[in-house]
Amino acid sequence: MEVIRTENINKVFHDPVDVRVLKDISFTVNTGEFVSIMGKSGCGKSTLLYILSTMDTDYTGQLYLKGKLVTGNSALQLAEIRNRHIGFVFQFHYLLAEFTVLDNVMLPARKLGAKSLAEIEHDALEKLRILDIAYLAKKKARRISGGEKQRVAIARALINNPAIIMGDEPTGNLDSKNSDNVLQIFRKLATEQQMTLLIVTHDEDFAKHTDRTIVMEDGRIIS
Repeated sequence: MEVIRTENINKVFHDPVDVRVLKDISFTVNTGEFVSIMGKSGCGKSTLLYILSTMDTDYTGQLYLKGKLVTGNSALQLAEIRNRHIGFVFQFHYLLAEFTVLDNVMLPARKLGAKSLAEIEHDALEKLRILDIAYLAKKKARRISGGEKQRVAIARALINNPAIIMGDEPTGNLDSKNSDNVLQIFRKLATEQQMTLLIVTHDEDFAKHTDRTIVMEDGRIIS
């Protein structure tokens, strides 16, 4: 079943002159697929991810999520779609330093407000268990290592059981050992949990271990 589909997405930056940064982007990502997007710096991959994540609405073409047209929805509807259906993992973890690990993971679910506090806490502990870091639950986020922080960020991305996890260079800030750990986690999520993952990366070794790589050049998909 398709999770994300794009049809002829084009994006133009207007400042100071018009520059077409995305050109007729069309592709589909299906349930349980682990897909990477690769390309040189400035090829448009992060711009594309921003559109796919519904945070950028200034484009032409169509974006579908779980078979439904997302393009043209209001800001309020898009915020709801993002929180309910999309989990994010960035290069920097953006954890709240003075909050505990558990509180950080619970945040998106508290914002969504679909479950009781007790249910959210139970779910958050479950996500931490899946990532083998339940023992960190009560620690302040500032007191854990960089590799652990990225695992917490992944647990936070999973808390609302999203349709897709999107990552923007999630291993870009990690050493090779921790990069490998993150890759193994993603692999396990795709295989065992049937999670759908779409990850922007410049790391060829990382991309090699995904199910499929979308290669971009000058705003186009070339393979």
